[in-house]
Amino acid sequence: MVYLTGAGPGALDLLTIKALRVIREADVVIYDRLANPDILAEAKDGCEFIYVGKADSHHTLPQDQINEVIYQAAQKYDTVVRLKGGDPLVFGRGGEEALYLRKRGVKFEFIPGVTSAIAVPEYAGIPVTHRGITVSFRVVTGHEAAKEKSQIPWENYKSDDTIIFLMGLHRLNYIVEKLLEIGKPKDFPIAVISKGTWPDEKTVIGTLENIVQKAEGLQTPALIVVGRVVELHKELSWFERVDGQS
Repeated sequence: MVYLTGAGPGALDLLTIKALRVIREADVVIYDRLANPDILAEAKDGCEFIYVGKADSHHTLPQDQINEVIYQAAQKYDTVVRLKGGDPLVFGRGGEEALYLRKRGVKFEFIPGVTSAIAVPEYAGIPVTHRGITVSFRVVTGHEAAKEKSQIPWENYKSDDTIIFLMGLHRLNYIVEKLLEIGKPKDFPIAVISKGTWPDEKTVIGTLENIVQKAEGLQTPALIVVGRVVELHKELSWFERVDGQS
């Protein structure tokens, strides 16, 4: 059995009970860069660890090879945990890995994780929805697969939805340009949250006009929130303030 398991957004105590159980039972854990490495300490003695992390412009292994690593582990071990930051099906390629296993007759199970798309803004005191401000939110990849044309429907983002971009720090300037191009005002609020839910979380608040400059030097992983809900950060910030970071 292969468990395609969400590790949550970073903080160890946001790991689910079910994820913790299968990690403790695992014969091998295949983990990525965004999974908290402290989770591995929960594995049993003798568990094998395989790192297949990806960073911007540098992949330990391409996705097709990662698929094969998981498959080969399933041939060798009874309990395989594929540990992925956030949720395995929110830009986590868990669906691709599951299809690869299904075609080869390997049993799998998804274990949802707390997605950073909601948890990271929440830790920064930014609700993705708020009565009187917005009734919906969009989660968008900030890092598309190489294609001739973007699949992001920018024209649809003229509404007042909250927009959350994952993995978009290195394309922040491009994201801002596209939002201004579709008519968002220069003073529209935007936040960049670096290392969300980790002890060194840092939130930068700005506008489409100044956020690129203000966010210089932030570390990945980082998440971008666009919308009027960003203005609630000043009143609702709790995590960074408690830790003496704001």
